[in-house]
Amino acid sequence: METLFIHWNPDVIAIDLGILAIRWYSLCWCLGLAAVYLLMHKLYKQQRISEEQFEPMFMYCFIGILAGARLGHCLFYEPDYFLSHPVEMLLPIKETANPERWTSWLMWVPTGNEQTHWAMTGYEGLASHGGTLGLMIALWFYARKVKLNFTHVLDNVAIVTPICAFAIRMGNLMNSEIIGRPTDVPWAFIFERVDQLPRHPGQLYEALCYAAFFFVGWYFYRKRPTLVGTGFFFGLCLFLIFLSRIFVEYTKENQVDFESGMLFNMGQLLSVPFVLLGTYCMWKGIKKA
Repeated sequence: METLFIHWNPDVIAIDLGILAIRWYSLCWCLGLAAVYLLMHKLYKQQRISEEQFEPMFMYCFIGILAGARLGHCLFYEPDYFLSHPVEMLLPIKETANPERWTSWLMWVPTGNEQTHWAMTGYEGLASHGGTLGLMIALWFYARKVKLNFTHVLDNVAIVTPICAFAIRMGNLMNSEIIGRPTDVPWAFIFERVDQLPRHPGQLYEALCYAAFFFVGWYFYRKRPTLVGTGFFFGLCLFLIFLSRIFVEYTKENQVDFESGMLFNMGQLLSVPFVLLGTYCMWKGIKKA
């Protein structure tokens, strides 16, 4: 049975240009956002929404997702550390005494402490729940700016969001992070950078769910395009993504130590309000239709 286990140890660097190294995680984020951009452009054209109204959306989404995901991780999972290191919360740097770990990054900047330096590490820690909240806030500002109905914008974004979520979880897989619990199922992964135990590929489970949800949402859009603007697609996206998150969390290791004694971990607890909101939005959307 052990011979069927997948030994997983890819290089975290996808492209190394010498002075600049691009990680798989960053690349997956960019590919996911690019897919969302192209699909949203297609939806806007089908719905005869002008280019002038479409063009600002990407920047609003990018800033909202990144800021929300970063702040969400820092405040939900490691508040004690990041509240005492606020610079690391806002910038993709880390104060460290271990230069070898980041030899592929750009530079070192003195901190004033002879024992440590600032290392350019990229953002290590992004939370999907925070990213969702950040995106919703950013889209509210975007809708006001371009004078579009907020619910209409939310529905359009929700139709394509799962494909970006799929890409992000594939980035987690390439990083060998958010690993699953030990198991003996034949498709288990041995994350060699972590240990030699066969584990559930929790990132892959989530990624496959999100890919399926994209096709579900697109199917409903093709069958019932008049539901756009009712909040139905926004609710469907929230309901499917965060309900699956609750169940997949049972196969994953806790991300932070304080979750060890909890009946439900932080990811599950944070998912419950989104599932309830999604259910309400679907119900209201169907009533409007």
